[in-house]
Amino acid sequence: MTFLLAAIIVAVTLAVTFWASKRNTSAGDFYVAGGRISATQNGIAIAGDYMSAASFLGITGLIALNGYDGFMYSVGWFIAYLTVLFIVAEPLRNLGKYTLADMLVYRLKDPRVRTYAAVSTIVISTFYMIAQVVGAGSLISLLSKGAISADLAIPLVGVLMIIYVVVGGMLATTWVQIIKAMLLMFATIVMTVLILNRFGWSFSNLLGQVEAKNGAPFLGAGVKYTNPVDLISLCLALVLGTAGLPHILVRFFTVPTAQDARKSVVWAMALIGAFYVMTAFMGNAANVLLGKDAIEAANKAGNMAAPLLAQNLFGGAGTTGGEFGLAFVTAVAFATILAVVAGLTISASTSFTHDIYNGVLKGGQASEKDQFRVARLATVAVGIAAILLGLAAKTQNVAFLVALAFALAASANLPVILFTLFWRRFNATGAMWGIVGGILFTLLLIAISPNIMKIDPATLTTGRHLIQANAIFPLENPGIISIPAGFLFAYLGTLIGARRSTPDDDRVFEDMQFRAYTGAGVDGTVAAHD
Repeated sequence: MTFLLAAIIVAVTLAVTFWASKRNTSAGDFYVAGGRISATQNGIAIAGDYMSAASFLGITGLIALNGYDGFMYSVGWFIAYLTVLFIVAEPLRNLGKYTLADMLVYRLKDPRVRTYAAVSTIVISTFYMIAQVVGAGSLISLLSKGAISADLAIPLVGVLMIIYVVVGGMLATTWVQIIKAMLLMFATIVMTVLILNRFGWSFSNLLGQVEAKNGAPFLGAGVKYTNPVDLISLCLALVLGTAGLPHILVRFFTVPTAQDARKSVVWAMALIGAFYVMTAFMGNAANVLLGKDAIEAANKAGNMAAPLLAQNLFGGAGTTGGEFGLAFVTAVAFATILAVVAGLTISASTSFTHDIYNGVLKGGQASEKDQFRVARLATVAVGIAAILLGLAAKTQNVAFLVALAFALAASANLPVILFTLFWRRFNATGAMWGIVGGILFTLLLIAISPNIMKIDPATLTTGRHLIQANAIFPLENPGIISIPAGFLFAYLGTLIGARRSTPDDDRVFEDMQFRAYTGAGVDGTVAAHD
């Protein structure tokens, strides 16, 4: 039954993909659907992009296993959209065309910035994709009762993702996101209603049973993050990282106006907020109804808590209702992964094609045909990279993996975006230093953190571990250190590049701010501020 439902969802989304392929007549259609998506459609698609495997599978498992500490992922990711709404959405839409690099180059006028911003987009998107394909591997393994391993499931998802993007472009990706978001909201609402019915329509009753089963400390901080600094670091990465995520930012180019961009965020926040509230019900109910041992037996990282909870709510293992619940929720989760991975892939391939190939290598003179060809080749390359990295990280919790991608985005992209918009003295050297320094320093901290250097004693005799010591950097998420470091790198780079400043820099900054907050010139009617 599960495979049938999953096959139906895949068939519908593939049909949408081929429908969209007939409407891709230009590079703009492929990159951002020609800017023809409505605010409502885009808001639902943004929610679909955001409510990933990390949200549905990872957070439910984290709450079930870690209580309050797990719910901090939901809180952080929801609050993050306030940063996007108030600071990023409108200026980005007014200054850019296809990618984040467009906005930066509009002010900084240096093609090297375009290259560095494109590299940042590709690195962050690929890192984010790892979590999605890891979740897919866990799902398909559960579906097949172990007959299909993650080693086979992850490449399968990668191939489907490549088909979505290569054939359908942004229009197909948008509609796949919309379909997936509606299915996911429906599934979580149904599960929440069943949970409330099971616990006497009282969330307090649910929490009381959680406390009775696990003890009062489970409902407070310190279960997963015994070091409070680690929790603060995580929250900083989640709250600030969204404003630097390439696959979220690119969605603001798919709507006609900056006003539509703002409306998109409001629609997305409504759906995302409702969804993250429901993760508290699902995670705590999974703890009570399933128990930690059963959740960890299915997947040590907790990624299978939501599907197993659905099986329990619909009647239990071995019953027709239980098997339908497991099949439906698993199929929805599978659609979630396919949609999010498609969004990440088109973001990375668009950045490579538009920014590096056309913007730098071809000086903006590449033909539409060449851009299509290179975009599709880039999609295949990104897909292969995601598959290989997903195979290497298949045992990690997906929400945790995504949190690291948020730390990268907050450390490399956010400082450059804010300085571009608000600091008059900011220059191209500062942008390059901020992007490269933020990425490399964050990756370094991740490499020497407990995520990588935590050694399982049972594996020490295999000879596969070169580092057999405690972690050098004690925090699981580097945000509290890497984010200020990203701002510092951008600041130092600006000081170093200051000697190349010109008298026109002030005028360019003023023109940029005028266009960013009024939209004048976006449609070609007003070129600049007099």
